Amino acid sequence: MSTELGNFLRGRRQALRPADLGFAPGTRRRTPGLRRAEVALLANMSADYYSRLEQSRDANPSEALLAGLARALRLSVDERDHLYRLAGHPAPAVTGFSGYVEPAMMFLLDALTTVPAHVMDDLTTIVAQNALSRALLGSWTGTDPRQANVAWRWFTDPQSRLLNLPEEHEAISRGYVADLRNAAARRGHDRTVQHLIADLHNASAEFTRLWNDMQVAPLRSTRKTLTHPEAGHLDVQCDIVLSGTPTGHRLVIFRPQPGTATAAGFDFLRVLGQQSFNAQ
Repeated sequence: MSTELGNFLRGRRQALRPADLGFAPGTRRRTPGLRRAEVALLANMSADYYSRLEQSRDANPSEALLAGLARALRLSVDERDHLYRLAGHPAPAVTGFSGYVEPAMMFLLDALTTVPAHVMDDLTTIVAQNALSRALLGSWTGTDPRQANVAWRWFTDPQSRLLNLPEEHEAISRGYVADLRNAAARRGHDRTVQHLIADLHNASAEFTRLWNDMQVAPLRSTRKTLTHPEAGHLDVQCDIVLSGTPTGHRLVIFRPQPGTATAAGFDFLRVLGQQSFNAQ
């Protein structure tokens, strides 16, 4: 593998400021920028594999891994395309539907250090998370795209509903179905959305029942009560901020309701998340 790829990754890693991405600046950092383990965490890959990439040792990254690295290193479109070419892949096609998140959206995500937030596409696939989102929901990015899809896991994995109150499940289910129908209309004859809908029909009678109601509506700001096993009850306003580009990306922010203990619960989650990272 070309040493130029390793040099490029190292240069972009060292150009980032840890505090801008939610990491403590610290006084024991021997080099500028992020640590390799921090980039690996953001890209959801092992620190050993990322180290091999930087050192140009026996690594052949897939396009999915490169997309994760582009997000983790906050690359511009030109830098992302350069990364793909250095790794022996063609630059991603210019399309409105992509796992790449524009720098402006990533900047907003990085700036949100006191509340959980993540970026998802128009099919509810999570493509980027901040540290508090990982502490609240677990790590979703970098996995199989279907397992990173909120709607898929909601209708196929009962564990995905444990954070939400049972009395809110019906409304949440209806919201995901109406949002997916809206995305399907927007995408037209797109195989990804067609396969997702077909698989949901096969996997969930509840999805089919709600799909047949023909409701169409994008996700909107909603008040929710979450129950976390360690942080307790979290009363939040789930805000949706749309991207200004044709990508279909949405920034989802869990904003604490005024007058509740939710902000303190988020502080507790932040400490837990940092302890988990330090233990790695």
